[in-house]
Amino acid sequence: MSNAQQQVEAACPVVDSMEQIGSKWRLLVLHDLQDGEKRFNEIKRSTNANSRTLSRVLDDLGETGFVERRLEEDAPVATYYSLTPKGRSLCPVFDEIEAWADSWLDGL
Repeated sequence: MSNAQQQVEAACPVVDSMEQIGSKWRLLVLHDLQDGEKRFNEIKRSTNANSRTLSRVLDDLGETGFVERRLEEDAPVATYYSLTPKGRSLCPVFDEIEAWADSWLDGL
């Protein structure tokens, strides 16, 4: 196996990970839910996402196992979203990325 092929194979887990969490909206929602369970409209306000985009992103994150949905059927009906253990496992990753950004992206 060539060195180039080895580099591609070594990068594959990183590429695969970024395909699951790498969109702007997915990252915003995942980061926002680090603070705990939130209702749809709370996430909408804090991320500035429109309803359609946010609904799609939450569905995608649910399907990939990062976010779970809880329906409270009292009046009025409320839907809550929170990170799963898989989603919470990203918190240290976000902390590291934030530390890197603080060191290297000053002034941008």
